[in-house]
Amino acid sequence: MADKPDFENVPIISVKNLTVGYGDEPIIKNVSLEVLSGEVFAIMGRSGCGKTTLFKAIIGLLEPEEGEVFIDGDKVLPITHGGAQPILRKVGVLFQSGALFSSMTLAENVAFPIRQYTTLPESTVGQLVGLKLSEVGLEGYEKLLPRELSGGMQKRAALARAMALDPKILFFDEPSTGLDPLTSRELDQTIVKINQALGTTIVLVTHELESVFRIAARVIMIDGAEKGIIAEGSPEELRDHNGDPRVKDFFNR
Repeated sequence: MADKPDFENVPIISVKNLTVGYGDEPIIKNVSLEVLSGEVFAIMGRSGCGKTTLFKAIIGLLEPEEGEVFIDGDKVLPITHGGAQPILRKVGVLFQSGALFSSMTLAENVAFPIRQYTTLPESTVGQLVGLKLSEVGLEGYEKLLPRELSGGMQKRAALARAMALDPKILFFDEPSTGLDPLTSRELDQTIVKINQALGTTIVLVTHELESVFRIAARVIMIDGAEKGIIAEGSPEELRDHNGDPRVKDFFNR
């Protein structure tokens, strides 16, 4: 695996005093964090701790009860207020399921956001689709349907679609779910390649320690009982030097 990339000391995501939940019960309470431009940043924690809730609130898919989120200098408004679309043009999102359109070929899946958000001629759309599939190692698979691919190839195809509009930030929600260890490692290698070659900021929601140690520069750990962040630092710092028993148990399990 290549060395973890350098990144600029400039926040591209700022979360300020965020509280979000479902009904009257907050899942995340008074959380603040920053993600620096060009870094690979991981949100970790046990299942049900609220890391996916935090991720959805950051990109505007959930409305916070309190607090603010800024992405690339713009305030994120929730989708219920019509605010998510401008932000979602700046970011690419790879959901846990991949969420490819099953009736569309790979080329059609990747072309979908390009056609949705631009007025580029079809010849240019086709060139961009070929480029994005090539970047994830799927050149030559343009005419296949998702069901004709392995799970790992489906994840890479979904990544190509997430990259279609050249976003500054890529979000990954549990990207290794359902993948065998070898395929998971190959996906990690693809993520590192994109980060290093394009300078794309990566935000990774996961509980997979091996992936985090391979690719992440910085990690926060969320605890469900605390409803917030209990540790922050490099993966190695959290494993070797954090005195909180909850953190030590998680990183040395």
